[in-house]
Amino acid sequence: MKKLGFIGGGNMAEALARGLIENKVFRAADIVASDVAAARRNALKRMLKIQTTDDNLTVIREARAILLAVKPQTIDDVLAEIASALKPGAKGHLFISIAAGIPIERVCRFLGARARVIRVMPNAPAMVGQGMAALVRSKGATQADEKFALRIFQAVGDAIALKDEKLLDAVTALSGSGPAYVYLFAKSMADAAISEGIPRALAMRMALQTLRGAEHVMRASRQDTAELIRVVASPGGTTEAALRRFAENGFSDIVARAIHAAADRSRELGRAG
Repeated sequence: MKKLGFIGGGNMAEALARGLIENKVFRAADIVASDVAAARRNALKRMLKIQTTDDNLTVIREARAILLAVKPQTIDDVLAEIASALKPGAKGHLFISIAAGIPIERVCRFLGARARVIRVMPNAPAMVGQGMAALVRSKGATQADEKFALRIFQAVGDAIALKDEKLLDAVTALSGSGPAYVYLFAKSMADAAISEGIPRALAMRMALQTLRGAEHVMRASRQDTAELIRVVASPGGTTEAALRRFAENGFSDIVARAIHAAADRSRELGRAG
């Protein structure tokens, strides 16, 4: 039996499989993946040396842990297909779902109330080994199942386990959608610098290194964020002038409203099924 099977071989599945192999969590021989696109299957086989197939049920037969990496709009069809191949009441498989917005209850509706299910909210930086994921297990899943899932996502960044599935809507708004907020902030910084005369390539290079440096300082420092800001913002200086303008325009409120909007949308998508 394979240690892990992927149903869906897209970018996130590729990133996870690559991270697991490169970090020696699993061997390529331990992994099997299915995908509807022949080009995608061939790419995974060529790049990662894993077994690939166009048949989802082959993955079910050959692996005990199944990572569902399909789009939310197709997951019902995939789950129905899987359910048709499972023995009634069987608890042999662990199912790990990264289908955005799909609650555990919806997965268990197809696979059984006692199915071993882990729902995960990863994010795009996993594709460069810097992901942030949060996961919640179903009532049928065990602590060992949770640890297994954590190992998978820690291979491409950081991962945490939560007790309350409702928190995944906030996780989606913070770390799931969060990379886009950072991209927007970096672009806005660079665009403003360009308007001040700095060449485009140099402006983006400086903005990105500034973000990286600030992130390292925040991780390394024992000071809280307010104190770190105070250290940079000398009274009457340039930083203070910029921060005053942020405050005047409600920067913190804008960020809060944006995250609340994303969380609300996540809740709406979860109810849609």
